[in-house]
Amino acid sequence: MLQRQRSSSQRDQHRRQLVTMLRSILVAVIVLASIERTAANDEFNGIRRAKCQLSRDRTQIFEGMDNVLMKRLQALRTEMRTRTSTQTAELDAYLVPSYDEHQSTYLMESDQRVRFLTGFTGTEGTAVVLLRSAAFWVNERDLEQADQELNCAWRLFRHGERPSMAEYLISELTPEALVGVDPQLYPHTMWKHLEADLSADFIRLVRVQRNLVDLVWGTKRPAPKSNAIRVHPVRFAGERWDSKVARLRSNLTALRCDGMIVTSLTEIAYLLNVRGSDISHVPVFKAYLLVTHRELLLYTNTSRETLNLKNHLKTHSCHNENCVQVREYGDVWRDLRTMAQHWHRLLVPSGIVFDTGASEAIYSIIPRNIVFERASPIIFMRAQKNEGEKQGMRRSHIRDGVATCEVLSRLEDRFIAGDHLTELWLVREIDHARKIQNNSEGIAFPTIVAFGKHSALPNYIPTNRTNIEITEHGTLLIDSGGQYEDGTTDVSRTLHLGDPSPDQIRAYTNVLSGMIRLSMQTFPENLKPADLDALARGPIWGSMYDYPHGTGHGIGYYSAVRESPISISYTTKHRFTFKEGYFFSNEPGYYKTGEFGVRLENVLEVIDTGKIHPTGHKFLAFHDVTLVPFEPKLIDRRLLSVPEKKWLNEYNARIRQQVGEELKRKHKMDAFYWMMNKTRYVPEYISESDYNGRAVSMGNPCAILQLILPIVVLLTKYAIALF
Repeated sequence: MLQRQRSSSQRDQHRRQLVTMLRSILVAVIVLASIERTAANDEFNGIRRAKCQLSRDRTQIFEGMDNVLMKRLQALRTEMRTRTSTQTAELDAYLVPSYDEHQSTYLMESDQRVRFLTGFTGTEGTAVVLLRSAAFWVNERDLEQADQELNCAWRLFRHGERPSMAEYLISELTPEALVGVDPQLYPHTMWKHLEADLSADFIRLVRVQRNLVDLVWGTKRPAPKSNAIRVHPVRFAGERWDSKVARLRSNLTALRCDGMIVTSLTEIAYLLNVRGSDISHVPVFKAYLLVTHRELLLYTNTSRETLNLKNHLKTHSCHNENCVQVREYGDVWRDLRTMAQHWHRLLVPSGIVFDTGASEAIYSIIPRNIVFERASPIIFMRAQKNEGEKQGMRRSHIRDGVATCEVLSRLEDRFIAGDHLTELWLVREIDHARKIQNNSEGIAFPTIVAFGKHSALPNYIPTNRTNIEITEHGTLLIDSGGQYEDGTTDVSRTLHLGDPSPDQIRAYTNVLSGMIRLSMQTFPENLKPADLDALARGPIWGSMYDYPHGTGHGIGYYSAVRESPISISYTTKHRFTFKEGYFFSNEPGYYKTGEFGVRLENVLEVIDTGKIHPTGHKFLAFHDVTLVPFEPKLIDRRLLSVPEKKWLNEYNARIRQQVGEELKRKHKMDAFYWMMNKTRYVPEYISESDYNGRAVSMGNPCAILQLILPIVVLLTKYAIALF
């Protein structure tokens, strides 16, 4: 009996323990689910924005420009609910990409719809507007800038991270919801992916032919530009346009295509040896080009034709395959419908690296059974510069080096004289110095001058609102480039007009070291560009930092400053390799948020070493065509290897010879002596005292004296012994 009571008591105790354990598990599950929901909510609310943190007892008040932007957002939502605007049912969401009809990165003022709607002044970003919320996706490089410029009606997200646009739309919308997009402004490749993701949750992506942002903009929208088209002389282009077209047609024959539609403005400009001024900083004009084996049809505003252009394109009595027929810009849609009935296979460009391919509007008008989706062959023709283009790039970079040396020497002189100088003052000086060079066609992109904490923003561009004075307390980052008839330049340098801190010197030297390592590399031609990224990032990774942009990108020839197919970034591994004659940027950086930033950038030319890899591939190497001095006071030579210092001395010698001769020829002696001072010899082997920390920077007079003093003492002793 006693034993049965004990057994019953033990069972009750086990039962209570089991119940307690189950309760604990249930509580844990509830807590974990709550945490997961909170994390998900935080994730879909976007990054935490400092300027938008409000106390619980008040709501957001929009003032000034923020209020103007809020009214535009509300007006867009009104258009989304108006069926006459959407030409369909009411929209639940509307996408505003930062492209024009040709998927250009740089835009006419009349095409800057993202800037009009959001206030964001960067180059790339996508806005998603819903009836009760608004979200904006931007690259890491422009994230902090977007955070400052967008008002608090916008949630902010990073491209490439969760949530994607599709995930966000699915979380905010119900099945059968309609998401509207202007198909002319949205790349087909991106359209396909977004449509597939949304359709899985029964959300429809619809084509809205009337751009709703333009309806909000109304009569205040600037008129599109339609300036004259200029002929790019063959002495600069290096090859006749009909020769380029013949090579393109050979490509199309190999692909068994009847022709191709060219939608990229830079590709049209390259292929036909023509340039325009419709878009700031990029010498292109709005047009489509249809290339078949029997015809060449250029669709643009015919009022911009000149006699010189007609002679160049042989448009008079055009009845053969080696002349260009010029037609009105809007006729391309009618002709594509009509001519598609006679084609069996038409190449329509797909996305590749920086080029997003043709728009959804182009794809939707051509029968799917004849579409051959492929990267444009013109991209690879354009990237491999011919001999005339290579010589032009080298010459233009010498002139660009002259302009940069002249500005930087004037900057130091004015600063020492006590003048109050600002970021915008320096922007004007840099732009003017390039403008007065031979064959100059202006700047290649908006000049970046970022001082102090602004230099920690990778893509900061000064405005009247943000402009600050340049002082001795901080780093000064300059990123600029020029357009010349014989080349395009892109150069970044970081300066310090006072006494840099050890942290700034270390960061600068690490960036310089990474830059030199990439420049010195010899490699087989089948190596992928992404595999070289670790060379430049290695010293920065060693300090447990990284920079939020690629290490390099292709450079155009009197064209876009960024072109495919070269992209050096370990996060985006493309299969395209370097070829002799490619030009690209080498631009590692270091950005310490709220404090300072460093970026150094040269343009490199890919050259053939004449050596063969055991596998039979060629060995290639790089040659720096940018010729602008570095800042000696920011270099800690102890952190550079002997080969890196030898490279630096050889680079400085080239600047002295090539840029120095041009400065003397132009009688720019102040800039010449400034350049000579910045390119003085770097001791390649250092003494034990340097390793003990007594000599830090090459720009430190005490350090130089410490190097020279032992030599002077030895020479003195030797002289005394002789006499």
